[in-house]
Amino acid sequence: MIVDYHLHLRNEREEIDHTVEAVERFVEVAAERGLDEIGFSEHVYYFRQTRSLWTVPYQMERCVYDLDSYCDAVTEAKRRGLPVKLGLEVDYVQGREEETRELLASYPWDYLLGSVHFIDGHGIDGPPPLVDAVGVEETWRRYEATLRAAAESGLFDTLAHPDLVKMFGPRLEWAWSDLIQALDGVCLEVSSAGLHKRHGRLYPEPALLAAARAQDVPITLASDAHAPQNVGRDLDRALEHARAAGYETVTVFEQRRARQEPLG
Repeated sequence: MIVDYHLHLRNEREEIDHTVEAVERFVEVAAERGLDEIGFSEHVYYFRQTRSLWTVPYQMERCVYDLDSYCDAVTEAKRRGLPVKLGLEVDYVQGREEETRELLASYPWDYLLGSVHFIDGHGIDGPPPLVDAVGVEETWRRYEATLRAAAESGLFDTLAHPDLVKMFGPRLEWAWSDLIQALDGVCLEVSSAGLHKRHGRLYPEPALLAAARAQDVPITLASDAHAPQNVGRDLDRALEHARAAGYETVTVFEQRRARQEPLG
């Protein structure tokens, strides 16, 4: 089975379009590319219902869309029989776990992605860069510790682009052993998105993925597409990456219940 569980519901110009018609365009491309199922996981900070969580200007200025409309578009597409799942990419804010949980509790999620884009007001993959404030090694240390806390929070089904920290600064060799031990019932996302970033590498690094496989940590697949024409982009590379680490199954979600299906 081939899934793409990290899609942002936009139009061809990467503009927000939370409609059933937009879902249909993603489904059409997915079918052309041989995907069995896709899942939408819009950024949580685009919705005004979550405004109270944010202190970073980048996130606060984007809280203008309606979370109910987004959920309704995807659930209506599901009702019509389209092979789609309802998810959300949720920025983890340490210390705000219960508020996050309460804000999201009433929605019919199939899965929730956890991600870390900001720490202490500084960006991991955008400005103002944390690496400029504290250096490369301290950035990696803080990122790993925050991602581990996200895994342990119980909020998320999957960690998105788990070594996003390699976006800026040199790539460090990192054991990630503490993170892997924290992944009790939480998947790692194998993503082709990094191929289109400045480092040009898949997420996660081979060493992290192999260590996760050795501990039977499950995986999902993702392109992180922000437009329908990019659905499933380079997922063949992500599949090869997962198989090279020894994976034979991929995780499929329904109402936050996971099951394993043959990979590819």
